[in-house]
Amino acid sequence: MKQLVGVCALLALTACSVGTAGEEEQGRASICQPLVFEESSFTHCTAMPTIHDIRMELAPEGEDTPYRSLTALADDVGEDGTGIALAVNGGMFDPDGDPIGYYVEDGRRLTVLNQNEGPGNFHMLPNGVFFGDSPVGPWHVWSTSRFARDVEERPEFATQSGPMLVIDGELHPEIDPNGTSLRLRNAVGVDDAGRAHFVISEAPVSFGKLARLYRDVLNIDNALFLDGTVSQMWDPVTGRLDSGAPIGPLIIVYDREPTQ
Repeated sequence: MKQLVGVCALLALTACSVGTAGEEEQGRASICQPLVFEESSFTHCTAMPTIHDIRMELAPEGEDTPYRSLTALADDVGEDGTGIALAVNGGMFDPDGDPIGYYVEDGRRLTVLNQNEGPGNFHMLPNGVFFGDSPVGPWHVWSTSRFARDVEERPEFATQSGPMLVIDGELHPEIDPNGTSLRLRNAVGVDDAGRAHFVISEAPVSFGKLARLYRDVLNIDNALFLDGTVSQMWDPVTGRLDSGAPIGPLIIVYDREPTQ
């Protein structure tokens, strides 16, 4: 049975939430809302191509050493995060914090598409790529094989991770619906309207539960696992700034400046 409880529960596909003191002070609303699915708590954040830009960021401008934390990002840009609607860890990485899969930042490719077989979640094939153009989009989550076959021009941003959670409306064939491996996890999917849905669990959950949330509640045909255990988010409007183990690439959702 589907279970969806939270702010704007009947409008889960829109960016809306109950105002907080922080929101009132900043004069803007968070794009995130609490959500409960199958008795597990999540935070669900919706980025819209009409009002947001999405970019990848690995390190401070002009530097080679990755941020490794959302706190470092906040220290760099200012803790009020003016202009930032959301930041989350965005894909798997090596011990130095560099991406292990395809990675594009501001149209510059730092890492090539990784189609190798191997151990771990990243190589639980099919894995996939979250990518798109900025501003306006479109944004996509595609399996790596589809990306390799159909993408001819380099996107403005991209991050490769794995496994895919939902592929063309079906759960990843290797995901156990009720697996015993429980972790804090985060993911991203793009709906038919082009909106990017970021979800982070507030308690350990299985791959299967996170995948069902995307398929059965958010009605998203293609969703990509970003990482587990180290999953973190920064919502400057509400003041939430997660910390924890070192992370790698960052996905940042920016408020687009209104046109005059």
